[in-house]
Parts: sequence; structure tokens; C-alpha cells
Amino acid sequence: MTFSLTSHSPIKWIASLSAILLAAGTVFAQDDHRGAAIAAATGMFVFIMLFLAALYVYTALALQTIAQKTNTENPWLAWIPIVNIVLVLNIAKKPIWWIILCLIPLVNIVISVIVWMAVAEARNKPNWWGILILVPGVGLIVPGYLAWSD
Repeated sequence: MTFSLTSHSPIKWIASLSAILLAAGTVFAQDDHRGAAIAAATGMFVFIMLFLAALYVYTALALQTIAQKTNTENPWLAWIPIVNIVLVLNIAKKPIWWIILCLIPLVNIVISVIVWMAVAEARNKPNWWGILILVPGVGLIVPGYLAWSD
């Protein structure tokens, strides 16, 4: 009997590795639930879209009500995205060119607080309500409070 230490060719190594991986793939395979995953993802997407639509309607109604109570021209601008920033600036009696500042990262946070403080003052509320716009969750309540409180 002869024993030799000859090297195997790369093709034999690739063939044996692929055979092992194919066998291991069937061993570690899980059940296929693609239909359930697609249904869950679609349901999540629909829920998020409905939530965002409700949030948009709430914010637009609140902004339109604030504009009407402060006798600001064109309260219907609350329903047009991006243009509603112009309406908020008009309610706050700030210059229109501040819309550029609202588009600069980090500066927009400071500007939004200043603008919402002025909106609160326009509604004869304490200006610290404008600072609450930064607090997650509470920031959603601020436009409603400013719109529908007497």
C-alpha cells in the first residue's frame, strides 16, 4: 500500500465545498413563510400611512384654525406642504425669508422654537408653549392646544 501526499486540484476543493454547503443548506433551512411576511409588511405599511395621513390632517386643521383665529390671510395654505411654513411665518409675523433658515439643519430647530413662541403669543398664550414643540409627543399637542383652546 502506498501513501502519497499529493495536493488536490482547486476544482476538487470547490466541488467538495459546494456539496457540503448544499447539504448543509437543506439541514438549516427554515419554513418558507413569504406570504405571511409580505402580508405583515403590507399591513404595517398601510397602518403607518394611515397614521401619517391622520397626523397631517390634524396638523393642517390646527394650523388653519390658528390662522383663522389670528385673522391671517389665506388660512387654506395650511393644507399645502412646504407652503404651510409661509403661513406659520405670517402668523408669527416673521419675515418670509426665514423659510430659508427653516431648511438649514440644526438652525431649523432654533427657528422653529422662535416661530412657535411667536405663534403662541399671537394666540395670547404664554410663549413657553413654543418651546414645548421640541418635546417628543408633547410637540403634537401644541398645535391643537394653540388652535382649539380659548
